[in-house]
Amino acid sequence: LSIQKGTTLGIVGETGSGKSTLIDIIMGLLEPQEGFLYSDSHRIDHKEILSWQKIIAHVPQNIFLADISIQENIAFGIQKELIDLDKVKHACKQAQIHDFIVSCNEGYETKVGEQGIRLSGGQRQRLGIARALYKNAKILILDEATSSLDSKTESSVMRSIEDLTSDLTIIIIAHRLSTIRNADSILVLNDGKMEFQGKYEEVMINSPTFKNLLAAQSE
Repeated sequence: LSIQKGTTLGIVGETGSGKSTLIDIIMGLLEPQEGFLYSDSHRIDHKEILSWQKIIAHVPQNIFLADISIQENIAFGIQKELIDLDKVKHACKQAQIHDFIVSCNEGYETKVGEQGIRLSGGQRQRLGIARALYKNAKILILDEATSSLDSKTESSVMRSIEDLTSDLTIIIIAHRLSTIRNADSILVLNDGKMEFQGKYEEVMINSPTFKNLLAAQSE
């Protein structure tokens, strides 16, 4: 599997097909039993895993948010006095959540409530993306990050993602196949193997698994 810098890769497959395992290998959480992980032809070994992981941001389905301010949640783990607010705002503008934040009475000091209870699902996901961008991630992994959203909110969040900087590599594990319609490439996994990789239209024609998934979602 080769992933070009600055492209968006969608990963689909039935339950147990190997999607999570593949992502864990890419993130350096699992070491492959065969083969190796490379970046720009440079092999990533156990000595370099931590450096590799620093450029990766993982956005899961359920974003963890603490009952602290929005800016502290975006720069999570950084002491408040060390937070670069301009950088926070830039990340939020990229994730298209800045306008909502400044409309709040306390702006970036607004408390989100426990687990972000004061925010909608789409707003929580956008904060998760902004957190990833604040980290200066070069690789953004969305692990079924929008599957719990309604289709309208999901479409809005995905448009935000598609408008991100062109040098960001995005990997999306998709539940809804419509999520990855505009991906540069789609990888279909079946029983731990690559069944097919190509554009959305190519995958529709050439992948039996993709056809089955489409049929199941249209029922």
